[in-house]
Amino acid sequence: MGDAFVSISQAGSGYLSDKVRKRKIFVWTGYLFGASSRIGYALSTAWQHLIPFRILDRSGKIRGAPRDAIVADISTDENRGRNFGLLRAMDNLGAVCGIITCVLLFGFLGYTNLFLLAAIPSLVGAFLILVFIKDRKTNKIYKGLSLRDLTFNLKLFLFLSAIFALGSFSYSFLLIYAKDAGFETSFIPVLYLIFTAIASLVSLPFGKLADKFGRKALLILSYIFWGLVCLGFIYWSSLVGVAVLFVLYGLHKGAIEPVQRAFVSELSPTDYRASMLGTFQMVVGLCALPASLIAGFLWISVEKLAPFYFSLSLTVPTIVLMLFVKGKT
Repeated sequence: MGDAFVSISQAGSGYLSDKVRKRKIFVWTGYLFGASSRIGYALSTAWQHLIPFRILDRSGKIRGAPRDAIVADISTDENRGRNFGLLRAMDNLGAVCGIITCVLLFGFLGYTNLFLLAAIPSLVGAFLILVFIKDRKTNKIYKGLSLRDLTFNLKLFLFLSAIFALGSFSYSFLLIYAKDAGFETSFIPVLYLIFTAIASLVSLPFGKLADKFGRKALLILSYIFWGLVCLGFIYWSSLVGVAVLFVLYGLHKGAIEPVQRAFVSELSPTDYRASMLGTFQMVVGLCALPASLIAGFLWISVEKLAPFYFSLSLTVPTIVLMLFVKGKT
């Protein structure tokens, strides 16, 4: 449900960003929400107190679509992939640093101080955006977005992205599989760290490759990576094999996340980039909940490999449909 709430809030913030012709207010406000929620976590003394701060934390994701629109607005066709790759690389690098910080400092600081510490980067981010980022200026009247404003290629890409998202279940299933394969519980966070670090390392190079060889080629490659992950978990259950598959999963995440955003921003009408980036995130996010529900049902009712077969069956038509999308090839 959290992903669904985030996807709807991102779509709403994207629409409002276009309507009021402003971007950065939603970005620094989102970071401020995130910082406030972490401070709330630290100061809470009962689980009931966590509920509003959890909502505030999820509401902070309103920054996503307007932030992506800012990146798209200041980029050109020649560097848009690189810029989105850099953005995703920094996001993933922050996750890596957060994991390492928790591992190293938890014994010394405890939960309360760690949450207070985690609020600092968000506060710094809000300050930097508020002070140093210049918002776009326009006197154009926003007439609203309708389906007629969307090209066939954008509609097709939204459709195939929804199909792929229905099979792209949570990485939690991969971690559960790894535990069943024989990994010690204490090593599971390391696997999470591995794919996050790989995604951080390759996001920028993949973004640059998308600028050089085209968005479609890199997106198809990212789908192939995911297909290989599914095949690997079906046929390769050794500890070394599973560890390699987490590296491959990191390559998939590093390729798909920046290139998707660059592609959507280029297929969208320029004046509605934030709205369409938010809509794209909403479509993918709303498919995330049933994707994991379906995977869980198949895991329990059929067998643990069934979700991988199901996902593979959706990945193949996704690749085929991608061949028919025309854009910056």
